[in-house]
Amino acid sequence: MSNDYEVYDERFNGYVLPNAPLVCLGDGFGWTEGPVWFADLQCLLFSDVPNNRVMRWTSSGGVSVFREPSQFENGHTRDRQGRLVSCSHRDRGITRTELDGTVTMLADRFDGRRLNSPNDVVVKSDGSIWFSDPPYGINTDYEGGKQIQERPATVYRLDPAGRELSIVADDLVGPNGLCFSPDEAVLYVVETGRQFDPKATQYIRAYDVEAGSQLRNGRVFHSVKPGNADGICCDQDGNLWSSAGDGVHCIAPDGTLLGKIKLPFTVSNLTFGGRNRSQLFICASHALFTISTNQRGVVFP
Repeated sequence: MSNDYEVYDERFNGYVLPNAPLVCLGDGFGWTEGPVWFADLQCLLFSDVPNNRVMRWTSSGGVSVFREPSQFENGHTRDRQGRLVSCSHRDRGITRTELDGTVTMLADRFDGRRLNSPNDVVVKSDGSIWFSDPPYGINTDYEGGKQIQERPATVYRLDPAGRELSIVADDLVGPNGLCFSPDEAVLYVVETGRQFDPKATQYIRAYDVEAGSQLRNGRVFHSVKPGNADGICCDQDGNLWSSAGDGVHCIAPDGTLLGKIKLPFTVSNLTFGGRNRSQLFICASHALFTISTNQRGVVFP
């Protein structure tokens, strides 16, 4: 087994490829985040948050600028029509990039008060948009600019028509990365706690999704060490792949740590893409990495 891997459960041996190298696709960024794969365009978009831009990577052209300024966008996903949905720290809202390139603000207030700094976002099969809203992007000038917090940290759901915003979880201090299980029966949400708190509570939380739009039975799913979880994604078998202080951790649906992909920098986020969605793209500190796996990510959209 390559030195890039640590195996804690024999199942992990079937998910990784000892002859597949860890490859750096680009570096020199401020802090990489929010990777999203566009299979139809064969490209990856990701955020360089402190430098206020969204980058594009292709196998033929390497890394280039997709959008600058980006309003300090962080997390990204795609909706059921293939449009880019993004979390803006500067504008404190969820935006959608239309197919003609124009940007539409979908949600930036709740009960008349401004959102904080939406961090990560997923779109459910019914078209509803679920996102986390911690204050991290308005706490410093590094990733958006200091602003006054008007609402507590929350996880929201925007209905498919984009008209009604509702609270689905308000029991986290710092909700961060999130993703659905393949059958959408569970929503995983990362709790990274209060920023600058050396004793912050940090773990991955799981919720049962009821009636398609409500969360119940919130519970601790797994605690990532060293460091903490940030961005997360699922493969088709329901394993959770999480960012960590020492790389990427693969966690079984029952919360068992199966193995690690070791990286030299702290990982912030990751997603599956490439051919058959078996290529893992990894945002790690100031760089973007990739490694091929023997697992396929959830196909979406």
